[in-house]
Amino acid sequence: MQKIITLIVLLVPFLFHSQQKETINWITDNSITIEDSNPDSELNIFNSNTPIKFENAKIYGFGEASHNTKEFFDIKAKFFKHLVKNKGLKVFIMEESYQAEEGINEWIKGGQGDKKTIANNFNIGFWYTKEITELLEWMRNYNIGKPEEEQIKFYGMDTQLGHKINLEIRDFVLLNKIKIDENLLIIADSCSNTKIDYEKPTDWWQLQVPKLHQLKQQILNSNIDKEKYRTIERPLNYLISYTEYAASNIEKYPASYEFRDLKMFENVKYIVDQQSQSEKVFIWAHNDHINKKEMYYSGSGIFNLGRHLKDYYKDDYYSVGFDFGTGDIHGYVIDKKKGNYWKTFHIKKPFPRTYAKLLMSINKNVFFIDMEDAYLNEPTNFFSKKSRHLLIGGGGYQPKPLHRILPNKIYNETYDGLIFVKEISPPNYNL
Repeated sequence: MQKIITLIVLLVPFLFHSQQKETINWITDNSITIEDSNPDSELNIFNSNTPIKFENAKIYGFGEASHNTKEFFDIKAKFFKHLVKNKGLKVFIMEESYQAEEGINEWIKGGQGDKKTIANNFNIGFWYTKEITELLEWMRNYNIGKPEEEQIKFYGMDTQLGHKINLEIRDFVLLNKIKIDENLLIIADSCSNTKIDYEKPTDWWQLQVPKLHQLKQQILNSNIDKEKYRTIERPLNYLISYTEYAASNIEKYPASYEFRDLKMFENVKYIVDQQSQSEKVFIWAHNDHINKKEMYYSGSGIFNLGRHLKDYYKDDYYSVGFDFGTGDIHGYVIDKKKGNYWKTFHIKKPFPRTYAKLLMSINKNVFFIDMEDAYLNEPTNFFSKKSRHLLIGGGGYQPKPLHRILPNKIYNETYDGLIFVKEISPPNYNL
């Protein structure tokens, strides 16, 4: 018996190494090389080897393993430009507020301003970068000389902000001489101008929701022309969604997280079904919003935007996630003595028991893996086994405690496609 145990102990590392080598060989041969992370170079290899489901999709969700990484931004910009130039894509939807749309769309249609002033329309600070403003500038240059129906349009899908929507509603009511209960307009003012206090949830928001629905119904009952109503329908719905989201924060975790993503799905669905004119659509957000399964760890059961999109649009939705190995990344440090501040951390090597640890062994700097191909043909089922991955949210890299940002995922269940970047760096915030 002792000899058998000794033999097993000796064989296990050999078998593991052999299996690992088989996985590396398959990924090396079957992954699609991305030539570089330059946002302005062509995807020549990918264009010649495009997966069938990617080719046929209508809605592309492109994630990012963190919100503050240059290479993720640049590679997503590269794919967006590729889809615009080669597949007729015209709709860009971002993890950003509805309020950002008007100023950005005005500029990319040829309006006044520059890259610095246009960035002021963003309500999420992570987008205030050279990489993203240069993408907007590319959209602006693309739109020049084209009729409106052929121009790229920018949309925000997030629902964490209410300001200024009340003014849009009041202007519409005044312009169209609609008789509305002033008390309901005051409710809209209050909801629009009140920020969510995540530290002190209150049931005040829940009491306002039915009043906003009354306001919407009064506008509908005014017999307003359908085309005119469409111009106010989305801001009305957005303010209601914002208020409902604020109300959800009084519930226990993870109710508000799920509710936010449900509302993002409803916003995307409205844009796709009502405003995109059957065009292809690009969604820019975090990995945990765009993946097709759930938030956080595999088996969490916390439905996200991507899960709703996959359930509703089936194979018309294609989810692309990002992972990385090493590099520099920002993290927000909470320090009671020194005060809170952002710090640059250097990740020297992939963490143990992560997908990235093996993927770093591939002799390519950036590459794309189609998960259906991996599921059907990869001999060791590497992507079908639970493994850890870095989950870096709004606070950036938070290494203490490390286990909180290293949940388990099953990549075959999580994404339709995966882009791996060996080394990352912070974006350029100097505009």
